[in-house]
Amino acid sequence: MNHIKLYRTRKGIFAEYQQQWYHISVEWDELVNRQPLFSALRALLADVLSQPDIASIVRGDLLPPIGSQEVWAAGVTYQRSKVARMEESEMSGAAACYDKVYMAERPELFFKATPQRTVGHGDEIYIRRDSDWNVPEPELTLFVNREGNISGYTIGNDMSSRSIEGENPLYLPQAKTYERCAAIGPCLLVTELPIPSDTLIQMKIYRNGAMLFHDHISISQMKRTHTELVEYLYRGCRFLHGCYLMTGTCLVPGNGFTLQENDLVEIAIDHIGVLLNTVKAGV
Repeated sequence: MNHIKLYRTRKGIFAEYQQQWYHISVEWDELVNRQPLFSALRALLADVLSQPDIASIVRGDLLPPIGSQEVWAAGVTYQRSKVARMEESEMSGAAACYDKVYMAERPELFFKATPQRTVGHGDEIYIRRDSDWNVPEPELTLFVNREGNISGYTIGNDMSSRSIEGENPLYLPQAKTYERCAAIGPCLLVTELPIPSDTLIQMKIYRNGAMLFHDHISISQMKRTHTELVEYLYRGCRFLHGCYLMTGTCLVPGNGFTLQENDLVEIAIDHIGVLLNTVKAGV
């Protein structure tokens, strides 16, 4: 798959293309909204000298690949996610709503995070102090430009308080949106063609060096298409700088599992890389 990886770092923006590294002196929001983005980047890199010695700089100074973009998310896009939501909401009597959402024409879409509440690879993610059931949710995340075109992909972690959402579905904003509630990275993958449908998402969770959870899923198991989700999101919203859209998860730890401080969450997606974050209690 022909692709370019864009990295945002403390020392600027860098691109990796065909095993060569380039420093790009263009502001992030303007750069990622060029279209078609892959062709625009390839033309830009043709005029930039490669710098083979900057790979270590990039990896040591990573920031989340986000500028002024909001982060949104889709829910109940996989069968396993529907089942998990129904299980957590059984006591509230709201379990049936998730089955209806899964089967409905309109997808579930919700606001997830501002750039300020989004962290990158190697940063700390938070769990809510007023929740006793917190989980990570690994998700293929789309970058959609200001015109509504899918221009790239990254890894997303849609942190979630299952105890709060399970208490009442109307508490979803509190279960999903808080300080350091979202992680994306390590890069923005810009491709010439859409990402393959057999792309695998993997998640591992470690505690005190021991692996507590490991599972994987192909994005082909999604009930909805990426373009369908984007079309609904852009029906009622405009995004001056584009946005990120997490596409839902199917990797859900068992009902007896909750994250604890200092747990390590490792999410890998084919072609993109690995997103690694340490868990801390929130503010």
